Amino acid sequence: MKNAAIVGGTGYGALELIRLLHTHTEIKLVKVISHSQDGMAISSVYPHLKNMEDIALEILEIPALLQGIDIIFFATPAGIAKNIIPELADSGMQCIDLSGDLRLSSQDQYKAWYKAEAANEDLLDTAIYGLSEINRSQIKEATILSNPGCFPTAALLGLIPALQHEHIHTEGIIIDGKTGVSGAGKTPSMRTHFPETNDNLTPYKIGEHQHIPEIDQYLSEYSKESVHATLTTHLVPMTRGIVCTMYGRLTDQQSTERLIEEYQHFYEKDRFVRVLNEREFPSTKGVYGSNFCDIGLHVDTRTNQLIIISAIDNLMKGAAGQAIQNVNIMNGWDERKGLNHIPMYP
Repeated sequence: MKNAAIVGGTGYGALELIRLLHTHTEIKLVKVISHSQDGMAISSVYPHLKNMEDIALEILEIPALLQGIDIIFFATPAGIAKNIIPELADSGMQCIDLSGDLRLSSQDQYKAWYKAEAANEDLLDTAIYGLSEINRSQIKEATILSNPGCFPTAALLGLIPALQHEHIHTEGIIIDGKTGVSGAGKTPSMRTHFPETNDNLTPYKIGEHQHIPEIDQYLSEYSKESVHATLTTHLVPMTRGIVCTMYGRLTDQQSTERLIEEYQHFYEKDRFVRVLNEREFPSTKGVYGSNFCDIGLHVDTRTNQLIIISAIDNLMKGAAGQAIQNVNIMNGWDERKGLNHIPMYP
């Protein structure tokens, strides 16, 4: 049994980690760090945890973390993990960062998109990108892991097979992304205020979403060519879930049936990616509360476009679920430990 801690313990991503770790047979959650609510029982902050998790919230003390903690999850906003992980790097502790601090290999890119100083180069060079199904061999050897963003997870899992098989051009890829309100985090804003969100669909961060360079970087890395995709994001009036509808111009004549067969073969050993049959398409309800990514495909012969639709739960496969999946890979456990849930329906 390995002991785990969560830093940033009262955000939505942290709450999903707590829920998943509660039934994990190899990990015991022993510390939850929250400076703003130090000393309070987490069940007093979130009553749904009463009689399930009554752990007391603590302030961050590095010496205490170095004593008896094997795995630490950073469920913090960008800008925090990059300053703490270097103090833990020599301890052998497994560090999993759910923020964007370690996702971009270029310090200049991080400064431009996150408007803050980047992590040091040694840390960026050490961190492994945790796209579980694509980067499994490197994840197995990782001690510092950068968990992918929610939109990148949905987009990359949808696009990589087509790019690697050279079925679509690398130029002109469009990603139309829609997300539930929990993707904006716990802190309220005008955009996430109920009267603004309800009965409304709002485009946001057009041309400046911080997930754009992450998507470009890893599409380029996994396709071996330079890729610059267009990402447009929209806020929809639901709590959780992401759908990305993606468009790529075909390089050759293909049928929907054939490409579905290729995708099913590509992901045949991956428990959490489900490639749907022809004329079946993903929905957020189909993956709600689960670690699945559902993918649907359609060849539009009229426009010579491949349409790829992927759906994930942004708090699960887009955050906490993938983090747990990566920890399972890092420790040689069954990837399904703590994650083998049927999606909640309806």
